[in-house]
Amino acid sequence: MAQQAPPSFSDEELRKGANLLRYPETSDEDPMVLVRKYQGLRVSDVIDAMQAIGLQDIGVMDHDIRPLWRDQTDQLAHRIYGVAVTYQYVPTNRPPAGQMPYEEFRKWHSHWYQNYAPELFSRILKPGHVIVIDAQGIENTGFIGSNNALNWRSRGAVGVITNGPCRDSDELILQRIPVYSKYVGGGTRPGRIEAAAINRPVVVGGVLVRPGDFVVADGDGVVVVPREHAERVAEIAWDIAKGDKAARRKLYEKTGLKPDATVK
Repeated sequence: MAQQAPPSFSDEELRKGANLLRYPETSDEDPMVLVRKYQGLRVSDVIDAMQAIGLQDIGVMDHDIRPLWRDQTDQLAHRIYGVAVTYQYVPTNRPPAGQMPYEEFRKWHSHWYQNYAPELFSRILKPGHVIVIDAQGIENTGFIGSNNALNWRSRGAVGVITNGPCRDSDELILQRIPVYSKYVGGGTRPGRIEAAAINRPVVVGGVLVRPGDFVVADGDGVVVVPREHAERVAEIAWDIAKGDKAARRKLYEKTGLKPDATVK
């Protein structure tokens, strides 16, 4: 395969910091174009299609990133099909609040959210986006909650994936917002974390996720398709899925099972 030319930077650019990893520019694309190509596929179909184009075992997240809830009907509303918007948080090196009057604490708490750990990605969400949060191994903070997840959904997000915790899990399940996380629980952000980067490459579940990559998640876990291969992977995955549906329909008839959405 042709090798990508190394990036060229001046010393001054390097001192200021630069993004070395190159990836396709997709910010002007409508995420729903790809979503419609993938809706109805399974993670297993996508993994098999990735193998068929030479990307075996690429993009499969660690199995400890699991769905918070799973639909018990054939609608399978816990599945995620979306274009990645990435966000990274890091542990703070600022001091915690300490003891103070409650009213002062509320001001401190609000100031932290506004200045150190804002959800800037919410401003660029479009229908068909999936939020991928790199928590940098932080376990004591709930990165997703029932309130902010509803806000993200109202802006078009199809779900959230993180290698950190989610909180308000009972409400998230009732709200039926697809969430895939490594942990459950945790406190709020102030005194614990700060926002570090938006729409830059991150690593979640051992997988590189770049802005614009396509994400599929279901009961089997999460797989990330590099944007440059997304159309071809969808084509092959549907060929695999249709063959599976046809074979299972015959077995449904043979065993007397009532057909459901997964074989239609």
